[in-house]
Amino acid sequence: MVRASREASLSQLRRGVLEFCVLALLEGEERYGFELVRTLSEAEGMVTTEGTLYPLLGRLRREGVVETTWRESPAGPPRRYYRLTPQGRSVLAAFTGDWTRFRDAVDAVLGTTGVRS
Repeated sequence: MVRASREASLSQLRRGVLEFCVLALLEGEERYGFELVRTLSEAEGMVTTEGTLYPLLGRLRREGVVETTWRESPAGPPRRYYRLTPQGRSVLAAFTGDWTRFRDAVDAVLGTTGVRS
């Protein structure tokens, strides 16, 4: 029971930060969807699938946080590339500040309770 609860908690954490991880990956360069899936999957603990990522990218596009262009692919059909808009950069910057404060607060609480990783 404790393991299932822990897995559910980790899953909620992932869902909560996934969008911002995607924005961070797009900050430096534009990328296509499967490249984002692969990069996120390589990060320990950030398990994601195409079925999770593509709806998220669609929502971010509709909200004006990312924009897309189609490009021919050297292998296969054309690919949709995603890049941050100025609004997306603002959203990422705000989250980065909020995340730092939140992480520091959690670390402080964990440190005062004697809980260690």
